[in-house]
Amino acid sequence: MPEGPEVETVRRTLKHFILDAKITSVDVFYDKIIEDDTALFKGVLKDQHIRDIDRFGKYLIFILDDYAFISHLRMEGKFNIKPQGSPLDKHDHVVFYLNDGRELRYNDTRKFGRMKLCDKLHYLSYPPFNKLGVDPHDAHVEDVYDKLHKSALPIKTLLLDQHIFVGIGNIYANEICFRMGMDPRTRGKRLSKKRVAQLISIGDEVLSEAIRQGGTTIHSFDANGIHGLFQVQLDVHMQKTCKKCHGEIKKIMLGGRGTYYCPVCQKRRY
Repeated sequence: MPEGPEVETVRRTLKHFILDAKITSVDVFYDKIIEDDTALFKGVLKDQHIRDIDRFGKYLIFILDDYAFISHLRMEGKFNIKPQGSPLDKHDHVVFYLNDGRELRYNDTRKFGRMKLCDKLHYLSYPPFNKLGVDPHDAHVEDVYDKLHKSALPIKTLLLDQHIFVGIGNIYANEICFRMGMDPRTRGKRLSKKRVAQLISIGDEVLSEAIRQGGTTIHSFDANGIHGLFQVQLDVHMQKTCKKCHGEIKKIMLGGRGTYYCPVCQKRRY
């Protein structure tokens, strides 16, 4: 699944290529991707310009002249820009026709992605955003500590909870735990305020580095041919040997997610 840095790469790439383009019409070939009435969605977007593209966590927000719509890529969703009239891929499910002879196509092998109309000015005050947490860059120690201190769940699981932090997925949660020298099974309530402050700082550091590198290319992620380079900097995820102690990296399943850690460098606190 694309995580925060990958979605940010998609946002920046799309802004570079389609900002201020006019949507002349929309075709939807798989209605379930649109959470609104499909005819309404198509009608509202007709003749609207793409004025900006925002991101919150793993969500993209396309801001138009009078409206906006949210896009969540889920597992396999991606946007591609193609010349108008070029052959459709069988997984192209939504096509936005632009006034300059190009098409913005939403491609999704698993069809899990979703789009939904929203208020263009106050979208962060409405679902799903008003129920989500914050980016580590904007997090406050006291707020995060209050949430973690009440929980007996593993810190790795809590990092993936989008009600606490947004944009952190499995890969980056593994990397954050490694940089903290913390066993991913450590319970949230075991973290002191000092360690929570460190968690926020390292979380911001990891995500910022990944954004600068264009995200992490794992399996099918790319943004119009731009592949993330952060995978060459991964310290623990999918690694065999620890870069610090040169010991063996272990893989376990935690909360149903593949979790990599170094038993020597990442100490567990029960």
